[in-house]
Amino acid sequence: MNFTSKYLTEIGWLEIKGNETEIHSILFFDQEPETTEFQPEIALKLIHQLDDYFKNGRWNFDLKLSPTGTYFQQTVWRELEKIPFGKTISYLDLAKNLGDEKTIRAAASANGKNPISILIPCHRVVGKDGSLTGYAGGLHRKKFLLELEKGIHSPTLF
Repeated sequence: MNFTSKYLTEIGWLEIKGNETEIHSILFFDQEPETTEFQPEIALKLIHQLDDYFKNGRWNFDLKLSPTGTYFQQTVWRELEKIPFGKTISYLDLAKNLGDEKTIRAAASANGKNPISILIPCHRVVGKDGSLTGYAGGLHRKKFLLELEKGIHSPTLF
């Protein structure tokens, strides 16, 4: 059975979709998403892990992810999962890691279509000069996530 859940962050709502065993998508929204009444254990586990990420710097997640995409997109998303917490790589590095720097545009496009924000860390890919470029959730969110992971951002206390 499929579900839709939600999670509120300092930078907006996350809409979470999946089924009893897999997470299919985690996307940022400005408005509060509608949810289903059915909330399986995996949804509660993800919310707990997101709490740990945003509040305590959790760097690993142990949930089954099942994003929908082409073979190439899936390959790019698996490569994104290799980027260490608190680190960034360039789009060119991503293409080289995939075996062909000529795929930079296709890799960047696949990165932008990643349906599982945070857990598949597309926000860790930056321009060759380190600039923040492109993020489906908005550059302000990308900046926040990178700062959070580097320990620069402090949670609001009051």
